[in-house]
This record gives sequence, structure tokens and C-alpha cells, in this order.
Amino acid sequence: MDFAKDAALIMLPIVIAVGQILFKITSRDVAALDVASLLKLSVNGYFIVALLLYAVATVAWVYVLRHFPLSKAYMFMGLTFVFVPLLSYWFLKEPISLRYLAGAAFIVLGIWLARTA
Repeated sequence: MDFAKDAALIMLPIVIAVGQILFKITSRDVAALDVASLLKLSVNGYFIVALLLYAVATVAWVYVLRHFPLSKAYMFMGLTFVFVPLLSYWFLKEPISLRYLAGAAFIVLGIWLARTA
């Protein structure tokens, strides 16, 4: 396997997870779905960076799909279910449980098993 291709498989869920954290931070400024909140979003740095990350992730996803079957590549997107709660714990101080850690371990194990099949 090519390092760049494998790195892209892992980096995509990380980039998506960072985008989710930025969207959560952005949500603090959205009081309602009204014109004033939408205007605030249009100049919110966190929101703009999150959108840019998603744009980069979309281009990277097309690159990944050029080199991997969709069925193999898509399973790595499951890592977002591992990364988002971990990042929310570190950056947003949201709680994390042992059950979550066990579930995350099963996700990683499942991806590893399916990848080597």
C-alpha cells in the first residue's frame, strides 16, 4: 500500500471530526434559525474554517475513491464515531464513558478485521 493513500483514509475522519467540533463551537452563536443568526454565521471564523475543512475533505474523498473500492474506503468513515467524542472530550470538556471507550475499541477492531479480509 501507498503511504499517502493509507494516510488519507485515516486523515479524512480526523478532518471531519475537527469540522464537527468547530460546528459545535459555532452553534453557541446561533440563537435561532433567523436572519440575524445566519448573518452571524457568515462571519464566524469557526464556521468558515469548518466549511473549508469539509471542502478539503470532499476533494480528499474523491482522491481516496480513485484508489480504493467504496466498500473498503467507507468503513474508515466509521472512525468519526471514535474521533468526534474524543475531540469533544478534549476540547469541549464533554463527558466520556467506559462504555464509549469499549464501543470505540470495537469500531477500530471491526475496521481492522474488515480491512484485512
